[in-house]
Amino acid sequence: MSFKFGAHFQQDLTWYESKIMSTKSEAKFIVKSIRDMDIAGKTLFMRLDFNVPLSAPDAQGNRRIEDDSRIQEALPTIRYAIEKGARLILASHLGRPDGKVNPEFSLEPVASHLAELLKQEVTLADDCVGEGIELMAQSLKNGQILLLQNLRFHAGEEANDPDFVRRLARLGEIFITDAFGTAHRKHASTYGLPSIAQQKGMGFLIEKELKYLGILTKEPKKPFYALLGGSKVTDKIKTIDALIREVDGIAIGGAMAHAFWAVQGDEIPSGAKQPKPADVEAARSIMRDAKKREIPILIPKDTNLGFDIGPETIKEFSKFLSGAKTIFWNGPLGWFEKPEYSTGTFEVARAIAQVDALKFVGGGDTVSAIKQSGVSDQFDHLSTGGGAVLEFIELGSLPGIDILKSPVRQSPTLTIKAPDPIDPSKPAKNAQ
Repeated sequence: MSFKFGAHFQQDLTWYESKIMSTKSEAKFIVKSIRDMDIAGKTLFMRLDFNVPLSAPDAQGNRRIEDDSRIQEALPTIRYAIEKGARLILASHLGRPDGKVNPEFSLEPVASHLAELLKQEVTLADDCVGEGIELMAQSLKNGQILLLQNLRFHAGEEANDPDFVRRLARLGEIFITDAFGTAHRKHASTYGLPSIAQQKGMGFLIEKELKYLGILTKEPKKPFYALLGGSKVTDKIKTIDALIREVDGIAIGGAMAHAFWAVQGDEIPSGAKQPKPADVEAARSIMRDAKKREIPILIPKDTNLGFDIGPETIKEFSKFLSGAKTIFWNGPLGWFEKPEYSTGTFEVARAIAQVDALKFVGGGDTVSAIKQSGVSDQFDHLSTGGGAVLEFIELGSLPGIDILKSPVRQSPTLTIKAPDPIDPSKPAKNAQ
């Protein structure tokens, strides 16, 4: 019932990477959708993105989900699999536990909330690998759900460790990913596992993300404007370099605007975040390139203590974006979590909502800000992935999606076969 491979997995993974690179120009590869696969009665290993923001623990130590957008976006794929009679093993990470078990990052709040949304039982395992977990997976009936505990409780997840991949591979027959937010990571569950799976595909969320990214990067209606916020210019310089070849203008807010002020010799409020030399040089390079291409770049003219754009800038940005036919927004324009610094982000969001254009938002913080502004239903697409969106714009692909296209090499070191049977009479490890 599982994916399995031999001892030379790391060499096989290197072969996959080189094979993808060498065959991209030779043939067209199509990623299968879950709807194209026979999943009835099969055990699906479904990698999802349940990395949701949680509140601080209450008096009883319980944490609640503050924004369930990523869980909501996964529901269509989960429900489809249930309706088709599949057996579901759901896997995700949550936070950054650094490869160690940390109750603060348990998926228990996710399991409870998911059960409420689906109106059915969701069993939470106390680990994500091990003999006990394998037994739980084999005991699933059609339509039942097993949610694995946080993948990042094991260092092997982020390290894409071959042994950890092997242990995950013993759990399912078909690999499905709908974790767009982690598709730019070469981790065990997002890259290593699909690299050995003969049956693999994407869910409906990734289909939707790719549809809108295709429009944004290949056929955006003009004028096409980008609105960029956040803190560091260096984090987005490659994305801006890619965008500047396609857009008709860029407006920049957030703390990253401080680097552009520094280039222009403008004063930065003393209590605000001061840009690092690398950010200033990156901003200088961007402004030079934009001038050469005759692409306007709007920088805030006024500010609220350096933590939000001021009223004059709100008007200028709103007017600038009003003529767009395509708008891409990544990064809030200020410290919107604080009410006193939320005006700029919220007002510009409400202004964009009135524009007759394709409105694409990439990034968790930006999505949260737009939802808080009350106009999220007037945006065409709120992406679940910030880093993944930026990397796709920069490179035109993502490793966690490219690996779904790759062929499976038939060799003695890469085979798919059933796992060794588990003796039910022996005590099961790791099971609840």
